[in-house]
Amino acid sequence: MRYADLVHRLENEGSRAWEIHSAARAREDAGHDVIVLSIGDPDFETPKAVVDTTVAALRGGRTHYTYVEGGPEVRRAIAEHHQRLTGIAVDPDCVVATFGAQGALYSALVCVVGPGDEVIVPEPMYATYDGTIGATGATMVRVALRGDRRFHLDAADVERAVTPRTRAVLLNTPHNPTGAVLSRAEIEAIGDVCRRHDLWLVCDEVYATLTYGVAHVSPSAVPAIADRVIVVSSLSKSHAMCGWRVGWVIGPKELAHHLYNLSLVIHYGLPTFVQDAVPVALAHDHDEVASMRETFRARRDLVVQRVRAMPGLDCIQPEGSVFLMVDVRGSGLSSQAFAWRLLEEADVAALPADGFGPSGTGYLRWSLTVPTERLSQACDRLEAFVRGLRRGHAPITPE
Repeated sequence: MRYADLVHRLENEGSRAWEIHSAARAREDAGHDVIVLSIGDPDFETPKAVVDTTVAALRGGRTHYTYVEGGPEVRRAIAEHHQRLTGIAVDPDCVVATFGAQGALYSALVCVVGPGDEVIVPEPMYATYDGTIGATGATMVRVALRGDRRFHLDAADVERAVTPRTRAVLLNTPHNPTGAVLSRAEIEAIGDVCRRHDLWLVCDEVYATLTYGVAHVSPSAVPAIADRVIVVSSLSKSHAMCGWRVGWVIGPKELAHHLYNLSLVIHYGLPTFVQDAVPVALAHDHDEVASMRETFRARRDLVVQRVRAMPGLDCIQPEGSVFLMVDVRGSGLSSQAFAWRLLEEADVAALPADGFGPSGTGYLRWSLTVPTERLSQACDRLEAFVRGLRRGHAPITPE
């Protein structure tokens, strides 16, 4: 039997980036004490008030169809949350709730690009971007991020990548996997390129509340380009709600209309009891959320200090997100070889960053989403591993 061309566009390097993560889970199942730093699922509980609201909604029979685009209170809560982050007022009619930021990104892109179009994407990039763009029929055009610029995007590189087929630029700030947070000046320069070439600017802002010492700036807060900006985000990282699958798109009102029609044929709306939890999550200051952010900051500082003291290794201190990039180029191993040997010989799972794009070659993406004690143990194992490499033999995993 034949399959649609779509299935082939979904097969790419991004879909293979998780091979080490899968191998790590298999080692765990076989009884190994693996420290899994290969995924960004926060190791915190969802705020209690959010859980209590959802349980009450379930017990109260909130299990029937509801608003496909998200109920009025849901969209108002998202709009007010975005206004607090950016200072820019948002019409709730410009908001559509989706299944996670991944659902938001796919929905937004499929409404603005298609076969024959090009989407400019800085890389290294989150591993699903390739497949998401491929699913629309558009072509991804990569723009390299450079370690010597701390992986900050240069607008001149974006402009050089523009062709008559370019329809959109996809940004991610704070950035996964590098942790870079674009400044207002950088965003204005990129936005100017989009304005002059009549391009959409799609921005993945899922880590917007997780920055450390620098401010998150949304392109939607730049008046000169606001009419061409589409923001996607979610509750997954900010509120430790990855499994709840709550995301959203903010953009022009006309886009919201198209997204409504798309939602009708994809999911027909988030579960009612989940929608009831969104205003509670976003309209209140939760102690758990603030504590989580400060814990991630402390973990970042711990790993940066430890890695920089290890022979042959370095890392770039991230400005946001829950990841950092460990530079292994001085080890004498490729990032792929280093990552696989680190798993097999030290039971630490971190992803080779070239799985996120060629500019990640020589780096590992290291997650901060395990308890601090385990993160410290991972640093111990990493240090033993690299010292063993320098001695020319495999290290013994510390107890």
